[in-house]
Parts: sequence; structure tokens; C-alpha cells
Amino acid sequence: MKQDGTTPHLKFRARIDVRLKRGEFDPEAETVRKSLVDLTFPVLNCKVAKGYELVVEAPTKAEAQRIAHSICKRLLANPTKDDFSIEVEEIRDS
Repeated sequence: MKQDGTTPHLKFRARIDVRLKRGEFDPEAETVRKSLVDLTFPVLNCKVAKGYELVVEAPTKAEAQRIAHSICKRLLANPTKDDFSIEVEEIRDS
């Protein structure tokens, strides 16, 4: 706790992957797969995901995780068709 009674905020890196749920058709991935096969790569399946890397301020890692989860629910992922995963790590100043 700081002298003024507030909790210091730490920096956390949140890595977020958003991808279509199992069973959802992914035309972008199918186009990539077909192109790879045309280039003679033996690719049987392809999935496309969007990756985000955010730096957030929070008093704890758990709070940074909660913030990242809220960001996914409110903006980055469509709950009807998307799944997401989150990894959070503290950024230590060197």
C-alpha cells in the first residue's frame, strides 16, 4: 500500500486469442488451407484465430485477468460464435 492509502497498480500483459467455436464454418481458414494445398503443402485442416496483446494496469494478477475477461465479453469476442483464451503475466520493470 502506498503512503496515501491507495494500492499500487502493476502492469500486466494479457495475451488473448479469439477463434470460432467448434463447428462454426471458417471461410478464411478454408481459403488458406486450399491455397496451401495448391502450393503442395500437405495441410488437412486450418483454423484462423485473432491474437491481441494488451497491457493493463491492475492491483493484482487476478484483477488483470478479470479485466481481460471483461474486455473479451464486451468487445473482442462474439459469444454466439467465438471462444477465447487469456494468458496474463506481470510485466516487471528491469
